[in-house]
Amino acid sequence: MLSGKVALLTAAGSGIGRAVGLLMGGQGARVVVTDIDLAAAEKVATEIEANGGEAIALACNVAAEADVAGAVQAAVMRFGRLDILHNNAAYQGADLMEKDADIVSMEAEFWDRTMAINLRGSMFGCKYAIPKMLGGGGGAIINTASVNGLAGFLSMPAYGVSKAAVAMLTRNVAARYGREGIRCNAVAPSLVLTPAAERFLPEEVKRLHHDVALVPTLCSPAGIASVVGFLASDAAVFINGHILSVDGGAMSQLAINGPFRRYLEQAART
Repeated sequence: MLSGKVALLTAAGSGIGRAVGLLMGGQGARVVVTDIDLAAAEKVATEIEANGGEAIALACNVAAEADVAGAVQAAVMRFGRLDILHNNAAYQGADLMEKDADIVSMEAEFWDRTMAINLRGSMFGCKYAIPKMLGGGGGAIINTASVNGLAGFLSMPAYGVSKAAVAMLTRNVAARYGREGIRCNAVAPSLVLTPAAERFLPEEVKRLHHDVALVPTLCSPAGIASVVGFLASDAAVFINGHILSVDGGAMSQLAINGPFRRYLEQAART
């Protein structure tokens, strides 16, 4: 589906980004794997090549404008063009749940750091990728948003606000550049069982996410990658400015559904 295309991926050293890289490499794209951890990016690039694909690895801190500009330039210098950008980087530190608990306890430094990575990084990606895509006749940008940016949540205000802004960035880019051949869409996952989520999230939090899903399992990184790959491909040529919830149906239902399901199960047992 992606034969001949060149894709630049951020935060692709693990989790969703790694899964996207493996999928796109397997579908014929030449992949630029970037991550703040160069060793992790190199490992993924090696995996792509071991599976018959073509990839290079670059260190990139998306909060640093020069890093993003340099990654885009390196992609074009190496492969001659840029067709796909996946803005995937987000703050995933072990202190996320503690630092991003509540507006009243929010430290300004943490808020700014979250916005710098989650939002400003995506803006830099668009800023530098779009001119290269326009020069090649167009392209596809896929941003990683979140269901936390689509509805209110009891916690994680900095994360949620940053992801809401990513959704609006997506629509703005689509509105401004769609008629010039740029498609910009976003995936909005609920909980994805990335290595970071497996390490840092308590089991009870995972159970709560599972409880509100309308499918029997939580999502894997590969489940998000398949949607990103579709949005990057010509099969999605008439999809632009869209925020696609990839959440197992969690956002499609009444909030009472989870407790009511347990009520029915208890009633059936008695």
